[in-house]
Order: sequence, then structure tokens, then C-alpha cells
Amino acid sequence: MAVKIAMIGAGSVVFTKTLMSDILATPALRDSEFALMSPTEAKLRRMETFGQRMIRDNALPGKVWATTDRRAAIKDADFVVVMIQVGGVEAFGHDYQIPLKYGVDQCIGDTLGPGGIFRGQRHIPVLVDIARDMAELAHPHAIMLQYANPMAANCLALGKASKVPFVGLCHGVQTTLDLIAGYCQVPKEEITFTCGGINHMDWFLRLEHKGRDLYPRLKEVFEKPEYYKNEKVRGEVFRQFGYFMTESTGHLSEYVPWFRKNQKALDMYCDEPAFGGQSGAYYTWCKTMADKYAVHDPLEFETTAIDCRSVEYCSYIIEAVVTGKPCRIMGNVRNDGFITNLPPGCCVEVPTFVDDAGLHPTAIGALPVQCVAACMTNVNCQILCAEAALTADPELIVHALALDPLTSAVCTLQEIRTMATEMLEAQRPWLPHLAGKTIRPTPTISIPPDCRPVDVPIDPALAIHKRFGTLISQPTP
Repeated sequence: MAVKIAMIGAGSVVFTKTLMSDILATPALRDSEFALMSPTEAKLRRMETFGQRMIRDNALPGKVWATTDRRAAIKDADFVVVMIQVGGVEAFGHDYQIPLKYGVDQCIGDTLGPGGIFRGQRHIPVLVDIARDMAELAHPHAIMLQYANPMAANCLALGKASKVPFVGLCHGVQTTLDLIAGYCQVPKEEITFTCGGINHMDWFLRLEHKGRDLYPRLKEVFEKPEYYKNEKVRGEVFRQFGYFMTESTGHLSEYVPWFRKNQKALDMYCDEPAFGGQSGAYYTWCKTMADKYAVHDPLEFETTAIDCRSVEYCSYIIEAVVTGKPCRIMGNVRNDGFITNLPPGCCVEVPTFVDDAGLHPTAIGALPVQCVAACMTNVNCQILCAEAALTADPELIVHALALDPLTSAVCTLQEIRTMATEMLEAQRPWLPHLAGKTIRPTPTISIPPDCRPVDVPIDPALAIHKRFGTLISQPTP
């Protein structure tokens, strides 16, 4: 029986094309029905036309149709693939340009920091609505395959707001394995590994080739300038923390306070072009592509030939559920005891097995203490970001930004509140859940030169502490 796959956000034509090609390249899925949905009519029809050409040119029995009605796409779906980008490049511009005025320099800006936190405000309410539609309209046990960033905050919110089965998908582990294989000069498929952590901060806890620990070799090459130059930020975190991580310099530099807080740090660690750390690299790329595709159809000269599958997990998950042929992925899921020293209910990225009974995340246990401490600086922001969107409380946006590692390394609390207010006002068209709500102003208190502090009475037993900074314990009665 053909499966129905709803693709929400199918205006993302290049990514939609990749996932559709992967699915149609899978023999068991070649008769799939694709329901493409996007509010952007022009992009949607381009993708619909190309998908129908793929089916026709490859003589496949599948079906492709498109709609701007999300509920129609989700009705009777077996899988719902989410690739939304609410507000598009215009909203993304505010995510990057406004924080830059306050000294917060972002390379990617879609996962943490001001850009990630506000992207979460735009996406989480929509994701919750999609999950609600699935609970009402999709087939029982339908699974959401969630690709939208900020991955961890989005999935944390889904885990709080819905019982619909979901998994957040990223390709950071797959692409990092390619790099490790190259660095250590061993075939990728021969590497045995275990990863655990959070999305974009997943740590390789075990890394072996035919029973041999690869970490000594990896540490050796990262002491060489030509390797270190290739991945300065990830390389430095590896050298200091002892474990290799799944995110490259451009991404990782935003999740920690050490590499983008001032010009000295940027010049030292983020001086490679584009996604090697360049300011606004992802926004610049997205804007360039959007301007180009506004004039030219990006699919006009794309081949419809269906070849091998990409590294994306989507087609493998659907194949496993439909056929019972199991697969192992790295999935972003609710932390129900899978990583014991991260908070219950947060989003963790752990090995996940998939078969015809669904998703089966596996337990990692406890992360090394330094790794879990680094993750917690991000998890705290993710919790506040999700709670802000779920409760429509703009004050929590300020708190999320105040605890963001990069923002807090650059801005004062007052600057953070002012920046959040400016971003909220600029993005109101895409934040309907915050209509009529504002961030509380806290004007700077002016202190005259002759102002003396109020002499507040205190416990006499503590007076010596106030005077000398030494606490004298009171005798026990």
C-alpha cells in the first residue's frame, strides 16, 4: 500500500527535491504519494511541476500534488516532513542585522543566539499547530520528521506540547564522520562510533576503527597547523575538552562565549571565509539564493534522474517503518532518561533505531562532566526559548537572550532588553501569538554624583560583616 508523505514547507525547493529524490530512489517507496504544502504559491508550483517530472521521467508509480492548505496535506498522511522557514529571508535579516548593531556577531544565526531564539519564536507555535493537525487528521502512529531549526528548542517544545511521535533530524554527525575519516585516513563505513549530547553539540564518546581507538590519531593531526587551520574553533574545543564535536567552526563559534565576543577573538579563530566563521555567512548565502531564484527557477536545469540516496535520514526512516528493515540514526528526541545528567524533558541527540514499530531512542548514560556542562549552557536557553513561545511571554525571550553564551559575553542586561525589544517590534508580522504583548521597559537609572547609598538597618550581628567583609557566626543559643 502506497504511503502518503506530507511535506510542509515544500517551498524549500532544493531541500524538498533532495528528500523526494531519496525516497523515490528507495525501491519500497517508489509508489509514494507526496502532498506538498507551502504558503508560497510560486515556489510551491515549481516544486510540484518538478516532482511530477521526476515521476514521469523515471516511469514511477508515485504521485505528487501540491496545496496551500496544510490540513489537506496532512489528512491521512503516514509521515509529515517539516522544513518550514517562517518569515523567510526578510525575518532572517532581522535575526542577523539587529544583533550586529549591539555587537553580537553571528555566522549562521539559526540555532542559538538572538537569531536562533527569535527563529524559535516564529517556528514553535507553527510546529505545535502541525502536531495538533496530525493528531486530528493523520493516520494513527504517523511520525513527524522535523528538520526546522532551532532544532533542539523546537523539539523540546514539541515534547512538552504534543504526544505525536516525532524525531528531529540533522546531518551534522554524518558530515563530521566524513571529516574524521579523512583526518584519520580510514574508510568512513569502517568507523565504529557512539555520539551523545544535544543538537549541534553532540560529542563523539567512542571512536574506533576495527577495535583501534581513533582518538590518539585525531589528537595528533589537530596539533598540526594545516589541520587546525581547517577547523580552528572545533579544533580548539577538542584540544581543551578532550572530545570531538559534531559542529564546524561557523556553527560552534556561536554556542560558546570564547570565539566571537570581540574583534581579537574573531581575528584569531573565525577568519576563514564563508562558514569558516565569516560574519553573516548563512544570511548572505540565503539572500543571494533568494534573489537569484526570484528571477530564475532553480529547478529549471536540475536533472530529474534518480540516483543514490543522500546522507539525509528521512528516506531511511520511512523505509524502516514501511518494510521493517531496521536502521540506526542520530535522532533529536525528548530526554526520557537517555542522557542521565541532562534535564528530563529537554531535547537530546542520541542513537535511535527505527523499525516497523516506530522510533526507539537508546540510552547513553551520563556524558563526561565537561561535555554536559557545555551542553547545559545551551539547554538553559533552549528551555527558556521554548517556554517563551509556548506561553507567549516576551519576558522569557529576554531571559533566554540573557543566558545565551555569546550574547551575555558581549552585552549588558539593559542592552539585551533593548535589543530584544527592537527585534520583537521588527518581527511582529511573523509572531501573531505575541500580538499586543510587549517587553517590559526598564529605563537606565541615573545616579547623581552626590548620591549616597541608603543606610538600611541590618541585624547587628552582621554589622561587622558589612564593615569588614568577614562573616562572624552567631553563637548557638
